[in-house]
Amino acid sequence: MDPSLLSAPNLLQNAAILTIVLAFIGYLATFLSARMLARRRDKLDLVNKRLNEFYGPLYVASQAGHIAYRSLLKKQDKSQCHPIRDEDLKEWVLWMTTIFMPLNDVREKIIIEKAYLVVEEQMPRCLLDFVTHVVGYKAVLSTWTQGDYTERRSTIGWPPEFDGYVERSFKALKSEQTELLHSSTWRLYHRLIHRKAP
Repeated sequence: MDPSLLSAPNLLQNAAILTIVLAFIGYLATFLSARMLARRRDKLDLVNKRLNEFYGPLYVASQAGHIAYRSLLKKQDKSQCHPIRDEDLKEWVLWMTTIFMPLNDVREKIIIEKAYLVVEEQMPRCLLDFVTHVVGYKAVLSTWTQGDYTERRSTIGWPPEFDGYVERSFKALKSEQTELLHSSTWRLYHRLIHRKAP
């Protein structure tokens, strides 16, 4: 064995190189971890925004509208609201103006003003059909204010896939939110952040 290999300068050089390599590996691991956590945080922020400002309010308003509609049908002992009989007209106008249209207006406003939060790349057809349905009812309610009740329903029908779309999207986002919140990496990140905070 060559005794010069064990000399102090070579040992110091090797130790310095090893220290630099380990420091670089540590920096790289920290950088990649921070980047991954930032992406996860950004994704969670978007999911929360979609839930809080779009799909959550749409879901609640849709469920409330569905429950109210079923309640009206039960009260009138009907399985569907149309045709609207003359004896049901007064009650239909009351429910339309005080319950259904206010809920429709809320949903329409959400869809129009928060369309950028839609999960899909293109606006789903059922959302466009819903807005068109509501616009049709606005025309009907306008004639009602003039005392003309010949039109009793919107000429543009209710989009049958609307409620299903809203419910599926809401549940999918809630599931994604839960997964993002409860992953082991995310929990560790939160523990470290809360530990550092004074």
